[in-house]
Amino acid sequence: MTSQMKFARFLLENVPKHIEHFSRFSPSPLSMKQFLDFGEYAQSLLEILDFQDKNPDDQRILETFVEVLEAIRNRHNEVVPTMAQGVIEYKDAFRQQDDGATNHNIQYFLDRFYTSRISIRMLINQHTLIFDGNTNPAHPNTIGCIDSKCDVTEVVRDAYDSAKLMCEQYYLGAPELELRQMNANSIREPIQISYIPSHLYHMLFELFKNAMRATIENHEASRTLPPIQVLVALGGEDLSIKMSDRGCGVPFRKTECLFSYMYSTAPRPSIGDQQRAPLAGFGYGLPLSRLYARYFQGDLQLYSMEGYGTDAVLHMKALSTDSVERLPVFNKAALRHYKLSLEADDWCVPSKEPLDLAIYRAAK
Repeated sequence: MTSQMKFARFLLENVPKHIEHFSRFSPSPLSMKQFLDFGEYAQSLLEILDFQDKNPDDQRILETFVEVLEAIRNRHNEVVPTMAQGVIEYKDAFRQQDDGATNHNIQYFLDRFYTSRISIRMLINQHTLIFDGNTNPAHPNTIGCIDSKCDVTEVVRDAYDSAKLMCEQYYLGAPELELRQMNANSIREPIQISYIPSHLYHMLFELFKNAMRATIENHEASRTLPPIQVLVALGGEDLSIKMSDRGCGVPFRKTECLFSYMYSTAPRPSIGDQQRAPLAGFGYGLPLSRLYARYFQGDLQLYSMEGYGTDAVLHMKALSTDSVERLPVFNKAALRHYKLSLEADDWCVPSKEPLDLAIYRAAK
């Protein structure tokens, strides 16, 4: 029996035991064990292990490995909507048992799960793009999926154009874009950083969709739509992108809820629902965009003024040496997050919803 087969047997005999143990600390409807039972993750693992003892200098082996990686990546394309559907089913099944501790556990687990997924897919994309032998003449500075001279304003316009197309198809109109840039290092030079354009595009596309939807739905009676203003600023350490809309904003108490996987302002979709609005989904746009930003030590923050609009500020590292992966660590400290219990607050906390004075007067 080869060492490869021994290793595979060891994994198959021992991994389920550990999965069974750790799955007790994750939200029950999102059990890791259930995902392994489904077979996709186990299959992908075994397919990669198949190359453990192969010769990396053999060109045919390299080509086959690239094909396997591409198949693995495509196999897991639907993980996000599948997990989102699981969260919806959990909320429906345990609505009466919903509490802050459970929401914290789900948020903590999914943040770490999706961050790991972002990292794995980046590694797969980087390998396949480098070893498939193809180059992109439009972006000669690209190494794999990383562009050492990523033109930020170009990505902003690409994301806006895509969101505008979807918005016009659904609402028959879209706000215009007002784009400005400020390069503090060299005023006349374009703003370029070393980054992954697809990650930046994903974040901006989600922010544009939210801004367009809010703007149109809150200015239906207006003959003209207020534009979406974007400011790109590059300093010594940070590159920041501020997107401002006039979509009437959200109450301050709901701002942090916008980053929760358990919260969405859009009508609830379902897997296979072909009629859902293209600018709305499972409510995962902002949480995932923040994870993409934090993946390379950046962040995404929202500043909303109810009755006026919202500023979304995307922070990224200007220097490639500072753009270090932010990955979850699995240790005993991580397990403590799943044992969190609600304790009495040492500050007075008002009710979550505003009081209805009409009901209050009627009761008197």
